[in-house]
Amino acid sequence: MIRAVKLNEWVSATLIAALAGVTLAYLDWNSPTQPPAITTPQQPTGIDAEPITPLPLAAPLDSRKVELGQRLFHDTGLSGDGSVSCAQCHKLDSGGTDRLVHSRGIGGKEGGINAPTVFNSGFNFRQFWNGRAETLEEQVDGPLQHPAEMGATWPQAIATLSKDPSYRAAFADIYRDGIQPRNVRDAIATFERSLVTPNSRFDRFLRGDHAALNEEEQAGYRLFKQMGCASCHQGMNIGGNTYQKLGIMEDYFTARGNISEADLGRFSITKQEDDRYVFKVPSLRNIALTPPYLHDGSANTLEDVVRVMARYQLGEQIDTDDLKKMVAFLHTLTGEYRGKPLE
Repeated sequence: MIRAVKLNEWVSATLIAALAGVTLAYLDWNSPTQPPAITTPQQPTGIDAEPITPLPLAAPLDSRKVELGQRLFHDTGLSGDGSVSCAQCHKLDSGGTDRLVHSRGIGGKEGGINAPTVFNSGFNFRQFWNGRAETLEEQVDGPLQHPAEMGATWPQAIATLSKDPSYRAAFADIYRDGIQPRNVRDAIATFERSLVTPNSRFDRFLRGDHAALNEEEQAGYRLFKQMGCASCHQGMNIGGNTYQKLGIMEDYFTARGNISEADLGRFSITKQEDDRYVFKVPSLRNIALTPPYLHDGSANTLEDVVRVMARYQLGEQIDTDDLKKMVAFLHTLTGEYRGKPLE
């Protein structure tokens, strides 16, 4: 049996969980450049002490922007050769990812990092593994202009959209200045904020339905907290709200070898040595649907990634019984999209 988390780790987890109560509000902003407000959501009675809180059951957004953003998200015309859309790497029918080790962009070019899920990305405090984008709006620039992803430029994308009368009408209805890069960013980001997957069995458990989880799954959640997993994977998104080094207890990258630019994490942005191998902690929501795991896609199964995290982050060798319980718990984190269970 894995030993209980140490006192100082427990204190850290408690403090972070308390801070995680602050989350971005879903608001309808008339100006796409105005940042979202910060609010403290009301929590259901009885879960205040838990490190994880349920997702909201609804995300009130401008339906016109959501509809336009959804169309843009799936439009290959935004890419340089007209072959790739946002949805190619973030498939909504496969957990919001493409389930590849590295995504492929225009001309079949292979990227250097595993694509994170787009579901619930509106709850992340930063975007991308290295956190280089502060908002979903800012995140749009990255793949659209990356030569190995969509390979476009903003003038090219705007020219393509402007040729379509239906796009001209849709943008004119929402934005006073029509088709502009900031409005494209705003529409796509609004759609992405609508990609919330509430009502997982675990959320129902947190809301008071204790029958939503069986005994093994509840034991897995207790183990999740006891081992210290909740010190990083907590809050509404079960992660996505802090940075952490990969390889705290043991050097992950020396053991794996073949270090690439994508492995440098925050260091590639800040050039600070303390940020080497530091990444945004990913959300665990819908994790059963989004293999392979880690930024390098090196863990093929939930069992694989739990073993890696236990060894390199916690300094533990997790036994077979505890591994089974932990994986059972992780399967309860799969939610619903637009009222239908994700598969």
